[in-house]
Amino acid sequence: QVHLVESGGGSVQAGGSLRLSCAASEKISNKYWMGWFRQAPGKEREGIAQLDRADRPAYADSVNGRFTISKDNPTNTLFLQMNSLKPEDTAMYWCVAGVYPLKVGITWYPPGNRSGYWGQGTQVTVSS
Repeated sequence: QVHLVESGGGSVQAGGSLRLSCAASEKISNKYWMGWFRQAPGKEREGIAQLDRADRPAYADSVNGRFTISKDNPTNTLFLQMNSLKPEDTAMYWCVAGVYPLKVGITWYPPGNRSGYWGQGTQVTVSS
């Protein structure tokens, strides 16, 4: 079982930046589809960034061009660099590791109990 621990959330003004980190308890390189999901108050959970097992990134339209997903294999750490933050980016953010792709075409598939792992989440708040 993979244990994921996010950090780096916080409060920032619109236009600012934050970098989320996700420390994994075991090797994640080439083993899992890694990604980030978020959920804003009153909204559905959405997938926003994925690294496939070949480390190719994919993004939701809502964050494409502003967010960058990356991974440091020696430390088994996943990152999400978030730039040009907007108030609508305010949400709880989760790191996930999936045994199946998180994004297929334009559809995001949050891993279930038997198909992946979730961190505990970290809150991001962007003020206008």
